[in-house]
Amino acid sequence: MLNQTPHHSARPSGGRRAVVVGSGPNGLTAAAVLARAGWEVDVYERHHAYGGASASADVLGPGTIVDLGAAGHSFGVASPVFRDLDLTSHGLEWVHPEYPMAHPLDGRPAAVLHDSMEGTVAGLGADGAAWKALHAPLVGDIDAHLANILGPSLVRWPPHLLSMARFGVRALWPSGALGRALFRQEPARALFAGSSIHAILPPSHLLTSAFGLIFGALGMTRGWPVARGGSQAIADALVSVLRSHGGRIHLDHEVTDLGEFAGADAILLDLTPRQLLGLKGTDLTDRYAGHLRRWKYGTGVSKVDFLLDGPVPWTDPRVNGAGTVHVGGSLAEMEHAEREAMAGRMPRRPFVMVCQQQAADPSRATGEAAGKTVLWTYAHVPGGHDAPVDEAIISQIERFAPGFRDRIVHRVASPPSALESWNPNLIGGDVAGGSMGGLQQILRPAPVLSPHRTSTPGLYLASSSTPPGGGVHGMAGLHAARAALADAASHRRTSP
Repeated sequence: MLNQTPHHSARPSGGRRAVVVGSGPNGLTAAAVLARAGWEVDVYERHHAYGGASASADVLGPGTIVDLGAAGHSFGVASPVFRDLDLTSHGLEWVHPEYPMAHPLDGRPAAVLHDSMEGTVAGLGADGAAWKALHAPLVGDIDAHLANILGPSLVRWPPHLLSMARFGVRALWPSGALGRALFRQEPARALFAGSSIHAILPPSHLLTSAFGLIFGALGMTRGWPVARGGSQAIADALVSVLRSHGGRIHLDHEVTDLGEFAGADAILLDLTPRQLLGLKGTDLTDRYAGHLRRWKYGTGVSKVDFLLDGPVPWTDPRVNGAGTVHVGGSLAEMEHAEREAMAGRMPRRPFVMVCQQQAADPSRATGEAAGKTVLWTYAHVPGGHDAPVDEAIISQIERFAPGFRDRIVHRVASPPSALESWNPNLIGGDVAGGSMGGLQQILRPAPVLSPHRTSTPGLYLASSSTPPGGGVHGMAGLHAARAALADAASHRRTSP
């Protein structure tokens, strides 16, 4: 299928040609890696702008910069492939707030994740020693842990076996159970469980401690920065790398049939299983397609961006210095809210993610918006739940910031259907490329040893539906590109 006579563009004698479908951070990373390796690369994007989950726009009016997808980038700043591509030489600048994360609590000071172990431990009082004991193995060896968990598959011999063993005995636990077992007070329990909810699973689920541990450790070592000028800057830097090596991007070009790219040596798809199954010309085997049809999408998000006439009036003023705020109350409240959303019921008090990019990046509100505050939020909702959540989000924030409602100048709501219309990978508002529950956390997107290769020679999957999963870090794109490079070098998987 993939090595017939091309009809798009001629390639250099002896050169190889790759097509990338989708211009999210994984697709752009794959394209940049292949272009740097000397391949002729074309990226096709259905939207009028590139970037996918790392796009930004002035949706709150002139002078505003709103991240349309991802906002805080703990994995981005730590990404080995972003560092290898030297994105900071292509215009990307990471900027850090005073605190990586804060978790407001009723009737008491917020729990705060500092950018150091010492600062975090000092703020947790009696639970400080337990927090340190839990996180110390990761904080002291963060690069080894990143190499283990950001690899091409979890079903492999890890490069740092001892580090993985230390991580595993903690990671397997439900974060709620581990938090209750180790911590005596609510601040430490809530701080840990709130980070674990980046799995978009209830803290009562196995392996959720893995997320709590790694997000906490990243905050205390690399921070949770934002990209100056918006998350779009990450995509812009990747495109700069791509173009510096001769790669091309084609916007407003929706791909429906891979036969359009006859002659390509490799086609890499920054798509989830449902989009892959919807394409013509894939030649997938029945067995592989059957695995993709059984892929499950999980809890969704419903996004609301706010323009305020000033800072959020948090009761604990330290929260204003946090780039990310987990608004969910106590551990018990978060467990209940996440169980309800996962079961298809809208919780009365949902878990709300808040990003305050302006705490580190004043460029988010300038010109006509000078003096105002851009606030990025979303609530966890049942997949596909399109009923308005504005009031639920406002009420949750108002609990910990009385007077918040009165500060609102403008708001823009993006329910799951709007998110999916903008980016079809966000099925029902699922921002993780598929549920992280059960075996899907380990076997993404199918029970195979090489998850970035499909059953069709020369066709690769490079999205958050493959390891290492969601987040703007580009590692799924790197692994797909490496698979294509390896196959081309060995001639193992070219079509007859």
